Amino acid sequence: MAFSPVHRALVSTFEKDGVLDLARGLHALGVEILSTGGTAKLLAEGGVPVVKVSDHTGFPEILDGRVKTLHPAIHGGLLGRRANPEHVAQMAAHGIAPIDLLVVNLYPFEKTRDRESATDDEVVEMIDIGGPAMLRAAAKNHDDVGVLVEPSDYPTVLAELREHGGLSPATRRRLAARAFDHTARYDRAVADYLAGPGVDFPERLDLSFVKQADLVYGENPHQKAAFYRDGSAVGVGAARQLQGKPLSFNNLLDFDAALGLAADLEGIRDAFGCVIVKHGNPCGTAFGDSPVASFRRALACDPTSAFGGVLAFPRAVDADAAAAIAEAFYEGVIAPSFTDDALAVLAKKKNLRVLAAGPFAAGRRGFDLRRVDGGLLVQDWDAADGTLRDAKVATKRAPTEAEWRALEFAWCVVRHVKSNAIVYAFEDRTVGVGAGQMSRVDSARIAIQKANEPLKGAVMASDAFFPFRDGLDVAAQAGIAAVVQPGGSIRDDEVIAAADERGLAMILVGRRHFRH
Repeated sequence: MAFSPVHRALVSTFEKDGVLDLARGLHALGVEILSTGGTAKLLAEGGVPVVKVSDHTGFPEILDGRVKTLHPAIHGGLLGRRANPEHVAQMAAHGIAPIDLLVVNLYPFEKTRDRESATDDEVVEMIDIGGPAMLRAAAKNHDDVGVLVEPSDYPTVLAELREHGGLSPATRRRLAARAFDHTARYDRAVADYLAGPGVDFPERLDLSFVKQADLVYGENPHQKAAFYRDGSAVGVGAARQLQGKPLSFNNLLDFDAALGLAADLEGIRDAFGCVIVKHGNPCGTAFGDSPVASFRRALACDPTSAFGGVLAFPRAVDADAAAAIAEAFYEGVIAPSFTDDALAVLAKKKNLRVLAAGPFAAGRRGFDLRRVDGGLLVQDWDAADGTLRDAKVATKRAPTEAEWRALEFAWCVVRHVKSNAIVYAFEDRTVGVGAGQMSRVDSARIAIQKANEPLKGAVMASDAFFPFRDGLDVAAQAGIAAVVQPGGSIRDDEVIAAADERGLAMILVGRRHFRH
């Protein structure tokens, strides 16, 4: 196996993680280092001798740094084939020195794009030109040149250079594939941005995700699985696991479901909240005057289903809440943060997965994607409604203030329950959830069966219209006082009349929230 030696490296990175240690290691191996701008300054201050690219090319950086590496001395050094006598002769004739290793990462286009205050000029300025050109050149000529785009590869490349004095063909080819994948993802992000918000769905949808981990298995033990991130700094994909067993496929689905509802709670009430999710459905959701109070109320909704579930808190978890969580078995808990005292308590439950996600973001980015055999379904995310109090009061009686608050809460929760979905709630807690039934009246009955306290005075939320009055009648017999539903059935008048017969208040939102 031929290991290609590295005599000269060009190091130019926007993100500086690990680059100084890499440069020190290369220098110790006798490698000459070329660099630009801030990277050159960092390396020089760190004691690494550096040749500035402008000195190497004999041409200054111009146009605010837009042109600095776009030069034959750079691209000839990357593209020249060492085994081709004509290339070698031409390089010698023009004074072009070979570059054996390229270390580059690109301008933070996506980070800038996602910053709320960023202007269009700022985003466009983050479209890297020289970086992708060098990466593609080095990756094309991977028979002779190594290319590094991921800091995670720095230690392994250094180790191989130290042990073998060069890079193997397999390593160079693997790194080249990474580089082309890197530039492809970058170009897709730029293309999507330039297409503009007026384009709902692009003609071509190229997805770019980076593998975070291999999972023990998928939904079932006979299925293989892995978890991929999209590179954003939000959601489950960006959460840090502080302790516990490795995350499973089903854990991640439940954590995502729990986090989504917990984030929505912050938008409807200034209070501590808690969500308990089991198999993708919230089996208990509540508000309280402390994290532990909200947890105990959520748990009381359905303690049987909560066993082995996943918990989410939209605010920091303290020691009192941690102590309550530690009383029973749960798969995991996710929150923006945990106090030190809380972590000390939870550490005693060594298998409990604890995830710190940072502040929960309202809403979701990108598309909602569903794979089908032979294709991909793409839609925007089902966003929360506006102010519920703008909805139509369809009955003779309007909701009381307490009922309005309960309806707002129940409507928030039902959007996260699998269809057909029915939720019974008071203003600070759910008391019964019926999920995933083929018939809406069955969901209404199941939610009553699941309730752990009387439903007299509770409200009911339905994710879609009532096709018949039977679901309403079942709930009314159990004692509910008010209903929120989309409306839109050909039997709306019949259902509204049934509500009036029983003295219920009903509001029609005009917006359905199926969740399949």
